[in-house]
Order: sequence, then C-alpha cells, then structure tokens
Amino acid sequence: MRGEPDFEAEGLLDGVSGVERESRLELLRRLWGDGIDDLEALRTAVSEGRLTVLPVERALVGEPRYTSVELAELSGMSIEDLEHQWRSIGIAVPARDERAMSREDLEAAHRQRALLDAGITREESAELGRMIAVAMSQFAAASRQVLASTVLRAGDSEADASRRIVEQTESLLPLVAPTLDYVYRLHLREQLRHAALISEVMGNGTAPGAETVTIAFADLVGYTRLGEDVPPEELGRVTGRLDEVARDVAGGPVRLVKLIGDAAMLSSADTTALLGSVLDLVAEMAEEGEGYPLIRAGVARGDVLSRAGDYYGATVNLASRITGIARPGSVLTTKEVRDEAGDEFAFSAAGRKHLKGIQGAVELHRCRDLDDPDAKHPGKDEGERRGEEGGDAGAGPAEPPRDSRSRRRRRARRS
Repeated sequence: MRGEPDFEAEGLLDGVSGVERESRLELLRRLWGDGIDDLEALRTAVSEGRLTVLPVERALVGEPRYTSVELAELSGMSIEDLEHQWRSIGIAVPARDERAMSREDLEAAHRQRALLDAGITREESAELGRMIAVAMSQFAAASRQVLASTVLRAGDSEADASRRIVEQTESLLPLVAPTLDYVYRLHLREQLRHAALISEVMGNGTAPGAETVTIAFADLVGYTRLGEDVPPEELGRVTGRLDEVARDVAGGPVRLVKLIGDAAMLSSADTTALLGSVLDLVAEMAEEGEGYPLIRAGVARGDVLSRAGDYYGATVNLASRITGIARPGSVLTTKEVRDEAGDEFAFSAAGRKHLKGIQGAVELHRCRDLDDPDAKHPGKDEGERRGEEGGDAGAGPAEPPRDSRSRRRRRARRS
C-alpha cells in the first residue's frame, strides 16, 4: 500500500469544514487503508457524491484487474461475444485496453462459455440476459430503497453512513444469491410441471385426477413500462394495492391462488362467483385513480390438475393467454365460461383469436354485469354481433366496470 497522501492538497476536502471535514478525512483514511488508493477514483467519487458507497461498490464488483481483451483470452470467449453479452445485461462496455474487469467478471465469462458449450446459442443467451437484467434492475432498485430507509439516519456524517452501509451490505449480501437461486428453482419447477401436464393432456385427452375449474388471471397493464418510469417504492405501492384488492374480492367459493408480481390468479368451481369477483377486482383497481394502471382479466374453464395449492394444465395457460390480449379495464372469457354463467352477466362477442401456444382459434366474449351502464344488449353493436377480429380484444382501453347494484350486493356479502 502506498503512503497516505495529503488529501487536502489533492482537493478531496474542498467544500467541507468543521465536523464534516473531520468525517470526510476519517473516511478517506479508512478507504486508503482498505486498499482504495486510486486518487482519481476518489476524486470522481467525491465529485459524484458517492464516496460513502465506494467500499460497497468495490465489494459488489471486485477490484479491476483485467482488460476485456485479457478476459476474453482467459475465458476462451471471443471479445465480440463477451461485449454482446455485456450489452444484453445492460453493462457499459469498456474500452478494450481499459483495466476495468474483475475476477467476478472472469468467473461470469467462464459461465457464459459453459452455456455456449452446452448448446445455447449466442442470441438465446443474450435474450436470457436481457430478461435477467430487467428483473435484477428492479430488484436492485428495491434493495437500494430498503437499504436507504433502514440504514441511513438524519444527521449522519459521511464516515458513519459509510460504515453502516458497509456493515449492512456485508451481512445481507451473502443471503441474496441463495434466495434468488431458491426462488428461481421454485419457479422453474412450476414451469416444468405446467409444461409436462399440458403435454400429458394433449397426449391422453385428460390428466389423472383432473377437476373442472374456472381460472382467471388479472394483471396490471403496462407494469414493465411503469417500472422504468417510477421509483421502486411507488411500484411496490401499486402491486401492494393489487394484493389487497385481490384478497378482498376473493371469498366464499372464490380462491386467490397466488400473486405473481403484477398479476393475480383466482379460481373457483363456481363460474358465476368467480366472474363477479374478477369484475369487482377490475373495477376497484380502476377506482384507485391516477397513479394506478388499469388491470385486465382473462377467464377460462376446463380440466386442471391441483398440486400443492396451485393449478396446472391447458386451461391455466389459456386463461393467461387471454389476459395478455384483453383490453385494459376489461374481462375477457371463453365461450365455455359464457355458457356456464348463463344469464347472470351480459356478454358481447369479442371475436375468434389465435393465441400463442393454443391450438386453433379461440372464441372470446367480453363480460359485464347486467346492470352495468355500459353493458350492451347482444346484437346492438354490429362489430361485436359479427364477432369480428379485433372487435374487443387487442383494441384500446375499455371503460372499466362501473358501480352497479350487482357490485354493491357483492360488496355487502363480503363485508
């Protein structure tokens, strides 16, 4: 380690005095003693107001040791493939002669080489990288907000704030990777079970132990884009409200199966009860007003297999796909759901749609309460009567279900 410099002569104490100056000097001496002895890096951190988090930055990304060219040679990757992968996960690509890469970067490059050797193509790997980057960016933003709210205190000096941030990060960081791995494994298991059951149903016509249930998904429209525009705490408020309302409308024969980020999954053997709950969910989220996105819902009925409180099978997949094309603020159902509901609701034809992963065109219908002011008598709307492509699904925002006697009765029953 080099001898300690004159931090004041280097301009690193400019703009601070008294207690703040002493705190800055203490922090600089600690950083220098911990091996962060790059004066230019310290100047940059001071000018950007991130001196307190500099130790955490080093702990998270490691010490720069290699150029990207050296990293490529050591990992057996081409420099072009490495840079392509870095861009896909949102990492700024350094100049090829800049010593900016750490041992952790080298380990990641070795993992990338192993993926390619296993048969995953360059583009498939980049696509996976982009998806991971979106999820991890949101998780990192939420983690930063939690860390700031639990660690930083009013009146903190730079030295005190830095010390607590380092201590908290060192205690929490070892928990993150195992937790992410655990959640990933659980979700992958669910995906594999779902795919296997769909395959079995397609091969045998049904799965052993299947039961007939109505399934609904409801998701927040534009959630991914919203995550790019609002702070994490605001995003958490939106999803938290979806959680609250979904739990509130689920009752009696209707069960809230699970919440998956921006979506809620509900189920019931009673189609009428489920449709009422879903209409209430869409309407009550719309009443939250500005700052809350509309939600949309898709409903399907058929055979499903129940495992550990969750449902699997083609019906689940169909309900999810229908949700993806429903107009914001609307509830879209299959013909089977409409027939099962009978005269309890107003339905209007929404056309026949080809949905990803679903064989053949699916006949779809928009569902409203009978006394919804916007409900249309079948046959009055020519586009809906003919069931033209795009008559309802995939168009612009729909008028969400309005307050009605039906909604008020359902609210009274739940309260």
